[in-house]
Amino acid sequence: DTWDAVVDTWSAAPRAVRDAARLLRDRAGRYVYVSSRSVYAWPPPAGCAEDAPLVEGASADAGPSDYARDKRGGELAVSDAFGADRSVLVRAGLILGPYENIGRLPWWLDRVARGGPVLAPGPRELPVQYIDVRDLADWTLGAVERELGGPYNLVSPPGHTTMGGLLDACAAVTGGTAELRWTDPGTVLAAGIEPWVQLPVWTPPGSDLHDALHTADVSRALATGLTCRPVEDTVADTWAWLRSIGGTAPRRPDRPPVGLDPETEAEVLAAGAGGPGRGVPGNTP
Repeated sequence: DTWDAVVDTWSAAPRAVRDAARLLRDRAGRYVYVSSRSVYAWPPPAGCAEDAPLVEGASADAGPSDYARDKRGGELAVSDAFGADRSVLVRAGLILGPYENIGRLPWWLDRVARGGPVLAPGPRELPVQYIDVRDLADWTLGAVERELGGPYNLVSPPGHTTMGGLLDACAAVTGGTAELRWTDPGTVLAAGIEPWVQLPVWTPPGSDLHDALHTADVSRALATGLTCRPVEDTVADTWAWLRSIGGTAPRRPDRPPVGLDPETEAEVLAAGAGGPGRGVPGNTP
């Protein structure tokens, strides 16, 4: 049998990708490897494009090591077997949407659905970059049809939405009873809250973490057909899916839990977080 394309999402030992690619190189037209923007050397520069420096020490022949080198090793394995013209390296950013099993958007939806004062990490206008999993899939199929090759940053354009846009959408679809208390980044960090993990999606403005996760150059993907649906659609469809399965999202056992515990949230709010729609007095909203 032969196939038009293979799509591989493996994220452990690169040698598994190596073996699969070698077996399929004469039987498949194209090998699409869903990689990650984690393959860029840390810290990647703001506005990082596909030609930015990559992590060192990766090998297609390696066993499992760390996520970044495993993904880069997978890229090397595919490129070696299929060549640059027949390999598509999909360097995905933050992936959201229905069926998410990491827990980032589901955590925000569940928290906002509980209502009451919600610690909303500011600034409200902070740009957020992510990719709806369905948009990623649509682009990937298009890449096969267009016979593309090489690496592509696959995430929405910078500023596709903001923290305000994301959390407003969560409030709207869950009933609108939550009070978003926009809180200065310094206040959040001073409380010992870990960005990205305890407050999913959020990273402090101006930090290496924000530059790495929310400022990618995606002009190459946009030029080859990437389109991104509105944040309201991603949030609403994820909420509909959550409700259809009883409100509790499945969780990958190999990933640590995400989200902020209610006690810490209450302490920070009691210490003077801003009211609905505004920041802490004297701070940036």
